Amino acid sequence: MLDQNRTPYFQALLDYVDSGVQPFHTPGHMQGHGADRAFREFVGDNILAIDLTPMPGIDDLLQPTESIKEAQELAAEAYGADHTFFLVNGSTSGNQCMMMTAVNPGDKIAVPRNSHKSMLGGLVMSGAHPIYMQPAVDQEMHMDNAVTPETVERTLDRYPDVKAVYLVSPTYYGVAADLVTIERIVHERDKLLLIDEAWGPHFKFHNALPISATEAGADLSINSTHKMLSAFSQCAMLHQIGDRVRLDRLKAVLKMFLSTSPNLPMVASLDVARKQMATEGGALLSRTIELAQDVRRRLNEIEGIYSFGEELQGREGVFDLDPTKVTVRVTGLGYTGYEASEILRRRYNIQVELADLFNVVALFTIGTTEEAAERFVLAFQELARDDRPLDMYAPSGILEQRLTRQTYILPEIPPMRMLPRDAFLADTEFVQFRESAGRICAETLSPYPPGIPVISPGEEITPELIDYLRLELKAGVRIQGPYDDELRVIRVVKE
Repeated sequence: MLDQNRTPYFQALLDYVDSGVQPFHTPGHMQGHGADRAFREFVGDNILAIDLTPMPGIDDLLQPTESIKEAQELAAEAYGADHTFFLVNGSTSGNQCMMMTAVNPGDKIAVPRNSHKSMLGGLVMSGAHPIYMQPAVDQEMHMDNAVTPETVERTLDRYPDVKAVYLVSPTYYGVAADLVTIERIVHERDKLLLIDEAWGPHFKFHNALPISATEAGADLSINSTHKMLSAFSQCAMLHQIGDRVRLDRLKAVLKMFLSTSPNLPMVASLDVARKQMATEGGALLSRTIELAQDVRRRLNEIEGIYSFGEELQGREGVFDLDPTKVTVRVTGLGYTGYEASEILRRRYNIQVELADLFNVVALFTIGTTEEAAERFVLAFQELARDDRPLDMYAPSGILEQRLTRQTYILPEIPPMRMLPRDAFLADTEFVQFRESAGRICAETLSPYPPGIPVISPGEEITPELIDYLRLELKAGVRIQGPYDDELRVIRVVKE
């Protein structure tokens, strides 16, 4: 057993600062001495002092032999992995590293349609052939759930030459898949199991949370330690288990994707976040879960508001739920989720994580206070008042229009006409989006958040998809990926 109270990498940075070394190396602000005064006064001297560069004694993220090596070993033990690697470009780079490690050009890989757009980046880079799996769709809640074991089994029976299965668990809404059963199905067929567990870095540290990917035995999995834990933004971890994945290939891929000049305070925050979870995680998460459950109970006492909980468990694609994700359905008040999110920010100075047509999603983490939770509930109590003013914050009516026309139903997966890599690299042209039906898309269109593509490079643009996206734009959603943010034109493969 390793001493999980240690933070070897953070300590190495402190030791360098305490030694009084005179720097003649990057970064150019030289431990803050050359930093802009206003910036330095705001962020403080200490963070600038440890913004250093890899060197002897501080270790190299690309080729760790000292403190980073020890910090990653501590993280591997804490998460139950054989090897853990620190990432400083988020789970985006983790998804791409997993795919580049697991598959070669032309290899088939089974992927769920509700994957983050970074999965598509991995497909383009690796040249792999995606076999899309349809996650269970809850039309009532207007959200995708997880892929079921039955779907995985049918996919592998139909495509026995699939080399790897890639899953998202939990979803942005906190819905977790039956990873234990899926792991058995995948490994019985001698396939690789890759898990995007970006939203579940806390699962391993509390028994009231869903089982983690490492506990389930995934060959490769990623955690966004900045999402639900205390690491800095962009910080993530990649975990490896077993001997199905070639470790030399994985390390070679990591060296391609990781920066040679990583932000060292970010790396240190990974070290410290691991220590915090390993030593205090149970108590911290117990308080967080209790707070979130109390807020959910109080929200459900408000007429017109609904926040789902364990009653969804057992629905198709809902094996387990993360209670720290609080999804609030606001359609009973006449608002879209986008409108409610805007009101919460402008009137109550509250910013939620996600808004969609029906819901807003709030994160309850180890950093959420009781005061913040109280303010959150009070905002919804005010929003639901019968005598709320008819002002700029009144419902726009877009929700009623969409419900009447049934256009809120998520469009089906469009037909794939080319591999993502081939379409991305093909000769392209721009056409009017409203007239693009039948053309092969060369871009990724992802309503954001959550960043799940509704169409990907190589897929045929359908009339249903055009209608859906135009109404999403009208409702206020941002579409990430296209060249034209307003989707007046779209990039397609030249005919």
